[in-house]
Amino acid sequence: MNELEEIHKNPVENCSASPINDDLFHWEAIIIGPSDTPYEKGVFKLDIKFGEFYPFKPPHIYFKTRIYHCNINIRGGICLDILKNEWSPALTISNLLLSICSLLAEPNPNDPLRPEIADLLKKDKKQHDSIAREYTIEYAN
Repeated sequence: MNELEEIHKNPVENCSASPINDDLFHWEAIIIGPSDTPYEKGVFKLDIKFGEFYPFKPPHIYFKTRIYHCNINIRGGICLDILKNEWSPALTISNLLLSICSLLAEPNPNDPLRPEIADLLKKDKKQHDSIAREYTIEYAN
């Protein structure tokens, strides 16, 4: 309940999240792709499941919307340190959504879930961004 109150009182820019069917352990989030990125204005849906040990363990967060990103796998899994070994009970859903937005704006090709996309990003950013934009237009509208 505290998380829900906080996200409504202090909304995160370009992000929203709320329970699905009033289930406080299962939420849907929406992230609007950050400006000046190939994801700009895309509407990305994420699935958030809180386990019984939350906030001592991170929630499970997956992209439901297809996305071309080196740190997000084909099933929507996200490679982000705060969702794994850098988790802290002090983090909130707002913090997580901000971090995911930052990951969209600044991919980390040195820790990829999809090495082929990371390689393209390193070798030819313009082509990478063009493909990412095509995915955004096709799947995130």
